[in-house]
Amino acid sequence: MSDQQDINVARAAKLDTATLSDALDKHGIAGQCYRIKARGDGFAMAGRAYTLLYGPASNPPGTVGDYIDDVPPGSVLVLDNGGRDNATVWGDILTEIAHRRGIAGTVIDGVCRDVALCRKLGYPVFSRDHWMRTGKDRVQVEATNVAVNIGDARVQPGDILRGDADGVVVIPREHETAVLDTAEQIEQAENAIREAARGGMRLDEARRQFRYHQLQTKGA
Repeated sequence: MSDQQDINVARAAKLDTATLSDALDKHGIAGQCYRIKARGDGFAMAGRAYTLLYGPASNPPGTVGDYIDDVPPGSVLVLDNGGRDNATVWGDILTEIAHRRGIAGTVIDGVCRDVALCRKLGYPVFSRDHWMRTGKDRVQVEATNVAVNIGDARVQPGDILRGDADGVVVIPREHETAVLDTAEQIEQAENAIREAARGGMRLDEARRQFRYHQLQTKGA
């Protein structure tokens, strides 16, 4: 990974998902992961995607999760279980190992279990929900480090994922510098608008002065 790529992950970590979402809209990128939410208060993460695609179990069934020792530290694990909510693909053993190995977090298009441990350790897990039933003999890993779908957003290996209390966004690698530049401009404008409003300026005037709507609108 290049120094610039490392810098961009750090830049993303300083921005909230709402600001990044507005920047994605500005660039016409559908990077908001619909209905994917943190499983614990205060969970936040930023890192590059290490992806896994799941499918229905074969006969005999394949493995659900023996990949964890191959994941580089600092990565975000991205598990596409097709939105299934009747079987989990993440639990306490994976949480413990991922936390110990310095993995940045886990994002699941589906459900997880054993949320008490991820909350205790402070290991960020984001998913559609949580439930206790195992995915063993129900689903299996079909492919690793391929393009996947998380909440209607396409995620490719190496894309930046950022998660916080508002959810998860994915920033495609080929657009990350432009999206981050725009997000930082939006953040600066919002800070300036707040300061102007504190000084007595009308909100509509402050938004006009700092070109707030143009920063969020594609092609503006």
